[in-house]
Amino acid sequence: MQITLGPLLFFWPKQEVTAFYEKVAESGFDRIYLGEVVCSKRRELKLDDWLAIAKLLQAKGKEVVLSTLTLIEAESELAQVSKICENGTFVVEANDMAAVHYLAKAGVPFSTGPSVNLYSAEALQVLHRTGLKRWVLPVELSFEHLKLIMARLQELGITDLETEVFSYGYLPLAYSARCFTARTHELNKDSCEFSCIKSSAGIPLATQEGDALFTINGIQTLSGSCHNILDQWQAMESAGVKAMRLSGHSQDILKVADELVRAMGHGITAITSENQQCNGYWSGRPGISH
Repeated sequence: MQITLGPLLFFWPKQEVTAFYEKVAESGFDRIYLGEVVCSKRRELKLDDWLAIAKLLQAKGKEVVLSTLTLIEAESELAQVSKICENGTFVVEANDMAAVHYLAKAGVPFSTGPSVNLYSAEALQVLHRTGLKRWVLPVELSFEHLKLIMARLQELGITDLETEVFSYGYLPLAYSARCFTARTHELNKDSCEFSCIKSSAGIPLATQEGDALFTINGIQTLSGSCHNILDQWQAMESAGVKAMRLSGHSQDILKVADELVRAMGHGITAITSENQQCNGYWSGRPGISH
């Protein structure tokens, strides 16, 4: 079982991002996903900066994947996605069908992120024919649904497609043309003043009763609590899952990864310090359930 680090979903200053990945280079992660997947206005790091970090991680023995933007709203964003797809060095994770199109047209192997709505083995079969080598289960699907997909893939004779599961972090639930963070600061999206950088872990949104509901992250809506199914690693492994994805909302993600590495090494359940969790989707219940 591989342990992977998903793309950074929050907007951090360039210096903090660079320092973070220098630590990641010495961590137990096997594969690292890099790039801006939420908002094209977050330009603290340009593509050359991400490539420099990618080469640093690669030199430390890490597998590196470049992730593309999830919501495309302008020609300039489409051009940036195309540029990433044509990098020629690193595998690309497509987070929308435009990226899938570019990668399939180029005839290069690629992976898909959790935002690409692949809900059946037949859908996976279509993309597999165009070069799909790895997919990340959409976060709203259950373990039972996953097992049905995996069984059907076997029936279809698809045995070389890797499955990765989003296993820890705030769940990416939705994307919008509106920027909720800018609105919080009474700004419009076009003049947002890069408000996201003021909220390194997003803006918590609670119910009237005070319960965690969502986390606002620019145009992205995340879960209000941390999703944590790290203790399911043995069940996933038995089902044929090849990798567990962790998504960082703080520097503590390195500690979480180390705990998981130790748990796997000793054949025990992974333990983390998160108190509030939202694991409902995994067991087929409402996602907000513990």
